[in-house]
Amino acid sequence: VQLQASGGGLVQAGGCLRLSCEFPGRTANMGWFRQAPGKERQFVAAINWNGGSTYYADSVKGRFSISRDKNIIFLQMNSLKPEDTAVYYCAAEVGAVDLVADEYEYDYWGQGTLVTVSS
Repeated sequence: VQLQASGGGLVQAGGCLRLSCEFPGRTANMGWFRQAPGKERQFVAAINWNGGSTYYADSVKGRFSISRDKNIIFLQMNSLKPEDTAVYYCAAEVGAVDLVADEYEYDYWGQGTLVTVSS
């Protein structure tokens, strides 16, 4: 199963972007991760299967918001900073109850979408 992410692009610092990702035909806990050049992939945000619970990395709290509409999740990114520049990946964790930041707990991944924030 391939998740389909979209919405990346080039934006100036202080701007906003919205990413979306579909998990075809299924519902699950889902999350966003990102990987900047030369760095390890890191957790950004997660949302449970029905949208009732969310979890954020400290670095994006208050600026990013994760939401969902059935099997599609969104990441609204506001007040973007150059350090938010990365390839953003969505992922799905099937059958899970708790939201987690550990990428190894996720079962399915999207192909990544590039977000570039210029200063």
